Amino acid sequence: MKIKEFTYSKYKYKYFLIREDRKTLGLTVRPNMSLVVRAPKNCSQEKIDKFLEKKWLWLEKQLDYFKKYQKKFFEKEYLSGESHLFLGRQYRLKVIRGKKDEVRKEKNRLIVETTGLVGNGFHNKKILNNWYKDQTEKVFKKRYLKVQKMFSYDFVPTLVIRKMDKRWGSFLSIKQVILNPELIKASTDCIDYVITHELCHMKYKNHSKQFYTHLKSKLPDWEKIKEKLELRMI
Repeated sequence: MKIKEFTYSKYKYKYFLIREDRKTLGLTVRPNMSLVVRAPKNCSQEKIDKFLEKKWLWLEKQLDYFKKYQKKFFEKEYLSGESHLFLGRQYRLKVIRGKKDEVRKEKNRLIVETTGLVGNGFHNKKILNNWYKDQTEKVFKKRYLKVQKMFSYDFVPTLVIRKMDKRWGSFLSIKQVILNPELIKASTDCIDYVITHELCHMKYKNHSKQFYTHLKSKLPDWEKIKEKLELRMI
């Protein structure tokens, strides 16, 4: 998957280009207004550009629609019925009164038990965020210990969980591997991929050919997992 840019008249768009086994071109506009173009493996860039030109009017209408309703799609109110991601799955939120503030999973639901009013979204958010924080620490530590076993380093960096705007993970010298807490919304194979990627930087600091060879030796299907992660979270 590559990030490309398309210009038409005074308009400029960035999109994700995915080449795969298919015969036709396809364009998807996501609710967050990101664009995904799926193309045959041997399709020329010229043909993709002409396809986007033909789709321009439809594209603008879709972007206008999602821009108009973006607040509705992305601002959570933390009330019953909402959908929330956890480890790659969508869970339906259910808020009930209880004797203590806690969260539990039941099949495809996240049950938020609150000592306050069920309609108090601010308090519900605090309860759910505390649960996410606790789960993030437990899951990340478990996955980190598992992935470490693929390497034979004498020294293993400290795991740090820190919010980052544009990265899933980061490697600082040989002292720290930083993971974005938003990763808790992705599946465990995606979490493992990010950890593996960062630990590979212990041996190769930059994204050289040797780095990717090393990454592939540890995780042969890393490219598919990376694509799944990016498409899941954009």
